[in-house]
Amino acid sequence: MRLVGLRGAITCAEDSAAEIEAQTQRLIGEMLRRNQVADDDLVSVIVTSTADLTAAFPSAAVRALGFGDVPLLGALEVPVPGGLPRCIRVLVHCYSSRRRAEVRHVYLEGARALRADLPE
Repeated sequence: MRLVGLRGAITCAEDSAAEIEAQTQRLIGEMLRRNQVADDDLVSVIVTSTADLTAAFPSAAVRALGFGDVPLLGALEVPVPGGLPRCIRVLVHCYSSRRRAEVRHVYLEGARALRADLPE
């Protein structure tokens, strides 16, 4: 087992608490499922969102999945002109038997444009 980082991002259709929670949980779920990460393998999670998402904290949506003992950090993305709107980005640190080249990063919805080079 080694410590690896899993990256992912997803966009929201609107700035609502329900949408932010649903999309954040969808992204985290896919990241863990595709990489076969169990709850005990998690080390920490960093969640960022763009400044146009203000209805809820995406990190609270992660906590609501039952990750009460996993350190979480939420932050605001740098507001770069022309950046992808309504975007949530996640970095999961976890233990895995996969090599870094075998990790499957997950980009969903409009965030696919950020890493079009990755397989779906």
